[in-house]
Amino acid sequence: MRNMKVRLGDKLVGSDQPVYVIAEIGINHNGSIDIAKKLIDAAFLAGCDAVKFQKRTPELCVPHDQRDIERDTPWGRMSYIKYRHKVEFWKKEYDEIDSYCAARGMAWFASCWDEESVEFIRAYDVPCYKAPSATLTDIDLLLAMKSTGKPLILSTGMSTLEEIETAVGLIGTDNLLLAHATSTYPCPPQELNLRMIQTLQSMYPSVPVGYSGHETGLTPTWIAVSLGAIFIERHITLDRAMWGSDQAASVEIGGLVRLVQNIRDVERALGDGVKRVYPSEIGQRNKLRRIPSFESVTVPR
Repeated sequence: MRNMKVRLGDKLVGSDQPVYVIAEIGINHNGSIDIAKKLIDAAFLAGCDAVKFQKRTPELCVPHDQRDIERDTPWGRMSYIKYRHKVEFWKKEYDEIDSYCAARGMAWFASCWDEESVEFIRAYDVPCYKAPSATLTDIDLLLAMKSTGKPLILSTGMSTLEEIETAVGLIGTDNLLLAHATSTYPCPPQELNLRMIQTLQSMYPSVPVGYSGHETGLTPTWIAVSLGAIFIERHITLDRAMWGSDQAASVEIGGLVRLVQNIRDVERALGDGVKRVYPSEIGQRNKLRRIPSFESVTVPR
């Protein structure tokens, strides 16, 4: 039995703990604090353990050759850099998020896409940091998050096994959590490769391994739990038809409630692997078993 634990805020995440469920709001708020609050309420209603956002400094994250490319948005046609500013939350919004989550006892944290964003999030008492798959090879950024002293969740989508091994070798396994992921939005079933959860578990037995899913539907996430995922992350949305790149790979509110409820059912159904006769079986045992036991039978040796 693998026995690893990492503390995220007031909760332990580990092999003998309930699955830690993260509702990824990301940028599905489309720059609206009101939508963000509705999604926080939905995560709270569903019984999630945390909500997660994405924090970027647009000038650092948008390549120079893409900044002036125009695109159609809900706010009209604008350059890509202006769009990135439009959907970004700043201090005013994160102050509201921080107090709004605190009033509900809901943990929150963020994926940081650049080192300035790490410093920005350090102003808040978040339980951990998240390194998105796209930044797995950005060692300076990973070390900046590790330097906060908080646990780091490292997503492994769009990465080779060698890149994962190099990243983990450089940042170490202390206070580290790994998330298996495939960075396709939405991801077709044949590319989910859920058995990678067990591969990562065997490679890093002291590290909690979870699953960050981008598929449509809920079944693969339940399978991930049955394969031993310690934590689960799914994008959430008010409506999958809303404008935005991540909406189609997200879970709507009704689905989120069912997802968490059934994760708890899967946990209960998996049990502990110790064979026992349950009290509910005694009546059937007494009624149907003609020979009560093997007490009078000698087993050949």
